[in-house]
Amino acid sequence: MEYTITVLAGDGIGPEVTAEGSKILQAVGARFGHRFILYPALIGGNAIDATGSALPEETVTACRSSDAVLLGAVGGPQWDNPNAKVRPEQGLLGIRKALGLFANLRPVTIHPLLIDASPLRSERLVDVDLLVVRELTGGIYFGEKRREQGQDGEWASDLCIYTQAEIERVVRMAAELARGRHGKLTLVDKANVLETSRLWRSVTTRLMREEFSDLQFDWMLVDACAMHLLRRPSDFDVIVTENMFGDILTDEASMLAGSMGMLPSASLGVGAHGGKRMGLYEPIHGSAPDIAGQGKANPLATILSVALLLRHSLGCEAEAAAIEAAVSNTLESGIVTGDVARPGQRSYHTAEVGDAVAQRI
Repeated sequence: MEYTITVLAGDGIGPEVTAEGSKILQAVGARFGHRFILYPALIGGNAIDATGSALPEETVTACRSSDAVLLGAVGGPQWDNPNAKVRPEQGLLGIRKALGLFANLRPVTIHPLLIDASPLRSERLVDVDLLVVRELTGGIYFGEKRREQGQDGEWASDLCIYTQAEIERVVRMAAELARGRHGKLTLVDKANVLETSRLWRSVTTRLMREEFSDLQFDWMLVDACAMHLLRRPSDFDVIVTENMFGDILTDEASMLAGSMGMLPSASLGVGAHGGKRMGLYEPIHGSAPDIAGQGKANPLATILSVALLLRHSLGCEAEAAAIEAAVSNTLESGIVTGDVARPGQRSYHTAEVGDAVAQRI
């Protein structure tokens, strides 16, 4: 089979980790008889410098004509003025919107050898296997923004809007995923304060009653969830939540695994014929400009994102499983970057870790 993948390396360590992800795709192609055509395109800060836009139209066109998109990271100190009219993050938000990617999947599992890398006590990390499904194209990030001068000085507002249809589609996806896992769905909201959360609560409760009564369902306020993710993370199966809450909670959950460099993500749209769906795949970490170009970046989150790409967009389950097994074997061989290395353990270069995974596929 032949597949076209648009690679958006982005900024900071993005080019380093996407290079390793591309290496893994080629290794998969060699073993399983696929041909991956990798098409580079600009996004984020580098795109601003080259074109004046964080998301050039050429990039959108390339992504729309691809089978899937692999992204590194965007942003850096040279583009870090919050008052700038054009910012790298606009590229990320824009490509999600342009491709109709409404659900972000962030799985959190912990390899036994990396338990000591987490700041949590080891006994709290046993059997942690959770999935956060974050709504991606609505809410406060996309609402109208105002900042004006008033009688009492400046004031600002960010409008948060959700529709019933937006909530239903992401909850349905989360519930279907829960059916294939451990059968439990937790809605996270702030329904004691926010009207949008009260809509989330009523819509989700009705859907679970009418369409997913076979699942175990509960809800939790976002502040309580933030506490229980650290106190009893193994109790969670699938969490579904709105855009901003999901953004914050998944960064917190990354500490369960000890490093953001270990956690992949998939941003998915509506399914197409044949069960495939457009998706954008990226590590959850940022551009880490302080270590860019030094070979210190952990490529495993990007490599595991490639596994999600194969599974969700290309329908290649065996190939995805081969990558995950190769990552596990690489960890067991002690070939890791410094962010997850144990005291006294050798730290390997980004490319060395990528090579080790590729060799094990």
